[in-house]
Amino acid sequence: MKYTLKHSPQRWFKIRVGSLFTLALTALAMIVSARAGDDDDAFRFKMVRSPAVVNANVLPNARASVRIESVGPVEIMEVSVAGLPPKTDFDFFVIQVPNAPFGLSWYQGDIETNDRGVGCGRFVGRFSIETFIVAPGSALAPQVHHDQPFSDAGSNPATGPVHTYHLGLWFNSPADAVKAGLPGAVTPFNGDHHAGVQVLNTGTFRIDGGPLKSVHP
Repeated sequence: MKYTLKHSPQRWFKIRVGSLFTLALTALAMIVSARAGDDDDAFRFKMVRSPAVVNANVLPNARASVRIESVGPVEIMEVSVAGLPPKTDFDFFVIQVPNAPFGLSWYQGDIETNDRGVGCGRFVGRFSIETFIVAPGSALAPQVHHDQPFSDAGSNPATGPVHTYHLGLWFNSPADAVKAGLPGAVTPFNGDHHAGVQVLNTGTFRIDGGPLKSVHP
């Protein structure tokens, strides 16, 4: 005796709809994946060793790769560092010029390396041609840190808009800089204003035209 398996019209309709739904989800996933891998709109550049590191002839492989993507009202900046001392804290700044005296500087956050000297940071803000600092007039400023080599100022200097298009990375601790073979100078580039020397910057770009100038919202 021969049996023939037949589906009811309702059953066949459900199978067809389910198959079409699966195909649609697959196509959507492929589109999303393709867009996620499309970096044509991202701006990429490198950070290089600072003069202090070059002059000390240390950390020959120290470097950073930066990727900035504009997402409307803000930018997403991803910084990947390598060739640095392992398990060490560093402080990341947006700065006016890449080398001393650095000019107006804005503390973005920390980057900590792993046991292979590799680390990364992700920052969200205005990192583009529109990045600037302005002080229409002088005003009182909070004085949080006292008895430091760089204590807080009690007021700000008045200044017109100053664009800050460069980036810099500092040792969080002068002691860590010394361990890496660098001078133990104290700089104000961390949250306690007691950081070490600069290790990476965007010095390959023009002083008056750092990489952020090339990013357009």
